[in-house]
Amino acid sequence: MPQSTAAASPLVQLFPLALIFIIFYFLLIRPQKQKEKEHAKMLAGIDKNDEVVTLGGIHGTIVNVKEKTLILRIDENVKMEIEKSSVAYIKKPNFK
Repeated sequence: MPQSTAAASPLVQLFPLALIFIIFYFLLIRPQKQKEKEHAKMLAGIDKNDEVVTLGGIHGTIVNVKEKTLILRIDENVKMEIEKSSVAYIKKPNFK
């Protein structure tokens, strides 16, 4: 007598795993890649006299832009050299 419940095909067994991967991609991987692209675009457009905030929370004004680093003026006569990648964001001027 043949069995009425045949073994599920491999495609049916892999469907839940593929579905989980697709959900994982759209909820985690894709947004992170978009954020990385925006950050790289911001770093490419960084210029002298921009006011920035670093990942460490230091606020300052860019004095000089080098290939991989920036010279940041924190206070009068206080400058430091930081990596470009450590800039969190550029402060926008407040329009009143």
